[in-house]
Amino acid sequence: MGKAIAIAAAEAGHRISGEVDVGDDLESALKVSDVVIDFSFHTVTENLFTKAAELEKPVVCGTTGHSQSEKTALLELAKENVTVWAGNYSIGVNLLCYLTEKAASILPLDYNAEITEMHHRLKKDAPSGTAFMLAESVIGERGLSMDDLKHGREGITGERTQREVGMHSLRGGDVVGDHTVMFADVGERIELTHKASSRTIFAKGAIRAAEWAIGKEKGVYSMRDVLGLD
Repeated sequence: MGKAIAIAAAEAGHRISGEVDVGDDLESALKVSDVVIDFSFHTVTENLFTKAAELEKPVVCGTTGHSQSEKTALLELAKENVTVWAGNYSIGVNLLCYLTEKAASILPLDYNAEITEMHHRLKKDAPSGTAFMLAESVIGERGLSMDDLKHGREGITGERTQREVGMHSLRGGDVVGDHTVMFADVGERIELTHKASSRTIFAKGAIRAAEWAIGKEKGVYSMRDVLGLD
């Protein structure tokens, strides 16, 4: 992603003022930057958010893999700065989340919601951040909770309940990212799908978010805010 962002930034007429890997001098790089784009590892997010807020440098964060408790604490830190935080920066994926919300709000619980995602075999976290975005879209509209998520099924599980939101992760090959939300009732089902074939779409979205973030009021924003979908 770092290489893809550097290319997208150059194509958009921007200059990368510093490249930081885990363990590098973060503060020095932040001081000479207008905005920071982070696609790294979940263990460094707290330090990044803290340093960026101290220096009043907007953050565009695409890092995933945080636990729910970690994310709750990080959101409090993110509020002290201008922070765009999304599990996916693709325009198409954010449109998928928007359409998923609409479908979840219209369709009754009889239309059982199931989410599947597939990524390359090297991806370290599961489910993907995008899958969680989609789950939140369903859960929020249906008045459910994260406890209603069912991560795969095994053994004698009993009948599926109406409140369940199924979550299934597949890994293999070099798949960039496939996501499908299914609403299945007796007699019909509706499937909303997005397939990514290049990381370029995420990089371009992150650059667009970085441009948008400069000059905004402090707060936590989503890519949907950037795109004006709400």
